[in-house]
Amino acid sequence: MWAIDLSPAPGYAAPGDPDPNTGQSIEDIRDQLDGLYREAEVATEAYNAANEKATEQEKRLTTLRKDLTRAEKRVKDLHALAGAAARTQYRGGDLAATGIQLLLGDHPESALDEASQARQAMRGLVNVSETQKTARQELSEQTEAATKELRKLKSSRADKAAAKQKIEKKIATAERIEAGLEEEQTRRLAQLERERAKEAEARWTASGGSSGGSAGKGRGKAQGPGGGTQVSGAAGKAVDFAMAQIGKPYVWGAVGPSSYDCSGLTSAAWAAAGHPIPRTSQAQWGGLTRVSLSSARPGDLIIYYNDATHVGMYIGGGQIVHAPRPGRSITTAPAASMPVLGVVRPGV
Repeated sequence: MWAIDLSPAPGYAAPGDPDPNTGQSIEDIRDQLDGLYREAEVATEAYNAANEKATEQEKRLTTLRKDLTRAEKRVKDLHALAGAAARTQYRGGDLAATGIQLLLGDHPESALDEASQARQAMRGLVNVSETQKTARQELSEQTEAATKELRKLKSSRADKAAAKQKIEKKIATAERIEAGLEEEQTRRLAQLERERAKEAEARWTASGGSSGGSAGKGRGKAQGPGGGTQVSGAAGKAVDFAMAQIGKPYVWGAVGPSSYDCSGLTSAAWAAAGHPIPRTSQAQWGGLTRVSLSSARPGDLIIYYNDATHVGMYIGGGQIVHAPRPGRSITTAPAASMPVLGVVRPGV
């Protein structure tokens, strides 16, 4: 699906006067900072995805190891039972006392409810034992394969973490650039951001984006498209949760409660509403129901950039609540302030 490019076009405003010390205009500085933070977000989402895969594989491996332990015990017990049964038969004793029914208790269809059937079961005991050995071997092979896969995933996670650390160093450079701006430059940069926000609001309306009413902090219901249908229930709870996090800092990989990254905020909000969703923005884009831009309503998630590496929650009125980037806090922003890839709706 093609991205709906609602981002500012290059040169949409006259460039500011160059900085006499660096030769950079305010727009150049802003673009440099935006580029660095964009790299940071891409690296963050890549790390989050790798971490999710490794964590799931660890859980799967734990389950396989438990299953393998049970299978090994069953084979051992069957081996012991076969020996006891053979000795009982040799002595001409009653096979019902060998404990066959107890061992086969996990297989009700094979269990014996008549002592007279014990001899017949013993004749099949060798076949049962061989079947269990085969199952044990298969589990052993699955466990070995899962262990190898986990090693690969951990290696991938380590690579993504290293890439993230490199970006963090660039972020530190960006923050030094911001900190070094003179008061007049800072004022002009803030003005530039305000102008871009206004243009983004206009682009949202022009693109056919839903007004979607307004979902204020602490409200349990939010107006739907055009201020009509109300969004309540899970969507209202998700919006309320996200709005209640405003002011908390952006932290890489964080899912609360004291800090969040972009997809950490949206996934936590919908989990709080009783509808868990995928952890990363890319997984949210790939796994949730897509809806048109014009039908966006409060609680929907707006996915940004062609690689789906940023996400915000639509709150109505052409606005989103989101965790913007390192160094910033959770806030509201125009829904069209970044290139929109599409809209997804959890809970359907």
